[in-house]
Amino acid sequence: MAGKKAAKLPRVVYENELLRLQTELVKLQEWVRTEGARLVVVFEGRDAAGKGGTIKRVAEHLNPRVARIAALPKPTERERTQWYFQRYVEHLPAAGEIVLFDRSWYNRAGVEHVMGFCTKEEHQLFLRQCPIFERMLVEDGILLRKYWFSVSDTEQQERFRRRLEDPLRQWKLSPMDLESITHWEAYSRAKDEMMVHTDIAEAPWFVVESDDKRRARLNMIAHLLGSVPYHEVPPQVLRLPPRPPSTGYERPPRDLQTYVPDHTAGL
Repeated sequence: MAGKKAAKLPRVVYENELLRLQTELVKLQEWVRTEGARLVVVFEGRDAAGKGGTIKRVAEHLNPRVARIAALPKPTERERTQWYFQRYVEHLPAAGEIVLFDRSWYNRAGVEHVMGFCTKEEHQLFLRQCPIFERMLVEDGILLRKYWFSVSDTEQQERFRRRLEDPLRQWKLSPMDLESITHWEAYSRAKDEMMVHTDIAEAPWFVVESDDKRRARLNMIAHLLGSVPYHEVPPQVLRLPPRPPSTGYERPPRDLQTYVPDHTAGL
């Protein structure tokens, strides 16, 4: 909810609700699988807006054979000559699959446009074609959900600072990420223009306030669950079979195999 900044969500409240929502995500996954549904979830927003952490929590307990993350690298020389949407099409789900796009075709409306990686003509063509493309997906039966993670400039800068100081998270930063600080207003204008053209009735944008990562994750997951008409699918009844009696098998001597050294013995 926009407006007055809410107090940071207590960790115990966050963890309990996250577990409940993740349990529902597993139910959603089983509904998608058994019903042959196709679900696409697009995660967009500024650098350090919280997209990656949310995707991680969404996918944490899901079957990677059903739910996969699509995080495409920069296009190859061949892909640069294709229709812009072409390389994204091959990552769309088949029946019974969920695809989480960690950034998507909206790269053209954001970083490519702001940083000059596409021409003005290519950018304008994207804004014309994107609503048509998304209407085609929805008309074909794909469930398309689009989330924009909104972070303030002060919070983004603080997250960048923490990443610079944390050796476990420095890999999350690139020179282009840091350069985005100097293009804050340009990205804002690009986002506003993108919303005008692509916030369509068939595939609307949903904005996630993400200065508080915990609230952002819970709010986004809860909204996704509430937007899909899934129901719980009765699980298959499984029983452990009895272990059969031994037929005389003997394990080979341990010295015939190479074992990993016991690193923990010295702790």
